[in-house]
Amino acid sequence: MATEIQQQLVVFDFDWSLADQDSDRWVLEVLAPELRRKMKDMKPQIQWTDLVALCMRDLHAKGTTREEIEGALRQMPFHPAMVRGVQNLKANSTPKTTFLCLSNANIIYITTILKDRGLETLFEEIVTNPAEWDPSGLLKVRRRVDPAGPQHHCAVGCSPNMCKGEELEAFLAKKQHAFDRVIYVGDGSNDFCPVLRLRSQDMVLCRRYRGLQKMIESYKEEGRLKCTVKYWTGAWEVEEIFGQL
Repeated sequence: MATEIQQQLVVFDFDWSLADQDSDRWVLEVLAPELRRKMKDMKPQIQWTDLVALCMRDLHAKGTTREEIEGALRQMPFHPAMVRGVQNLKANSTPKTTFLCLSNANIIYITTILKDRGLETLFEEIVTNPAEWDPSGLLKVRRRVDPAGPQHHCAVGCSPNMCKGEELEAFLAKKQHAFDRVIYVGDGSNDFCPVLRLRSQDMVLCRRYRGLQKMIESYKEEGRLKCTVKYWTGAWEVEEIFGQL
């Protein structure tokens, strides 16, 4: 007999999972396409979070203001079905749902967008790269894992700035593994590490046609993935799946 689900954890990646765009790229596409080109050209040479920080310095040097960056973030595509889906799931008393965000974006981008969509209280915790505005209006972004300090020990291939698998394990340990089910919503290759740590009663909602799908399918064929896999393309499908939980 299946265990009754009383407590569940829903973990969201942010870019292309909760939101319908990549926030780091979007800001530059809206405000400075030439810096978006620079970002693309330099991606093979520089760690991603460091590259975002460099582009923010370049954007500031061009005279772009904090208000313009915040305005671009508020314009970023975010599907109404996703807003409905998470709000309805959180409002349900049975099972009780806790939300966690694991993202390689940054805290300023994420909280600005969430506030604009009325979702500022959705997540119990947002685990991402730190960022803050300095008095001149420069957005200073840095890695969650400081390159000058102890590094994570991921053997799967997470970016140096953060191992999402280790972060998920740390959150679960802090909550004394109180969840009957974990549901992970993601799209990219950096979501693979936490998905590998899911149990047989857990579930991954994998966005189609992106990096995570390719990595999941090879493991699934070999029987090396424990959790249930559900695929989605549009936010309306996530809303539908949430409604069936």
